[in-house]
Amino acid sequence: MVLERPVQAKPAQAMKPAIVVTGAASGIGRELARVAAREPLLEGSAMLLVDQSQQALEVLVAELGRPGAQSHGLCVDLTERGAGRRVEDALAEHGLYCDVLVNCAGILVYGPAAEVDRDQQLRLLDVNMRALTELTLRFVPAMAARRHGGVLNIGSITAYMPGPYVALYHASKAYVRSFTAALGAELAGTGVTVTCLNPGIVRTALSWHSSIGQTRLHKILPRTDPAKVAEVGWRAFRAGKRQVIPGLVNRIIVRAIGLIPEATVLRLITFLLRKR
Repeated sequence: MVLERPVQAKPAQAMKPAIVVTGAASGIGRELARVAAREPLLEGSAMLLVDQSQQALEVLVAELGRPGAQSHGLCVDLTERGAGRRVEDALAEHGLYCDVLVNCAGILVYGPAAEVDRDQQLRLLDVNMRALTELTLRFVPAMAARRHGGVLNIGSITAYMPGPYVALYHASKAYVRSFTAALGAELAGTGVTVTCLNPGIVRTALSWHSSIGQTRLHKILPRTDPAKVAEVGWRAFRAGKRQVIPGLVNRIIVRAIGLIPEATVLRLITFLLRKR
């Protein structure tokens, strides 16, 4: 069942752990939900799947539902003020608390920053940064108090470089990477793990439904299946790693970027991110 509005919470003593996944209806988010649902170490945990697509959520909730397991969907726009409260209320309605938070919701906008619609770019920041931060800060304090839990944030190798024509997307992922690393250091020894998954180009609607799919960069770099990215990311999260970059080519790119002067990097990326 996909929730549209929260109702009265169950008594606190009935609360059970839940895995909350945003951006769960497609791409890496959907694959992470599938991986987490198969995780034997988390057997008994419920799942709250969060996305804007009600129909896709209903399909995924039905897929992941099985005897003895709870799977619920919440259709909500994370750019709306109060969205974080709706997530929390949806958990409470089912007698759940957030034990694992997977921040996968994201937006990509392609084009020169001075020309692309300003509202679209600000919406990107709201989803990629503000909503991720709000949900993390909403649920991490209770995790630390219980000395158990974790956060898996979805970043990107774009976090390691500036990105002309996708300036805000690259900047937002740099924020996610930095925020995750700092929070992980602060929570060391508390029993709460914080991981940033930084994939390269993945076969998802985020890239293919955008003009960035027509750039040189997307034509020359290898594209990874989201299921493989999810498997690598989830294993790294369960192992307590702070950062993970799936794929040898992606790791080489990130290492090389760190050795090249930024002016050279900018010229190269500008060329690669122009439409052919």
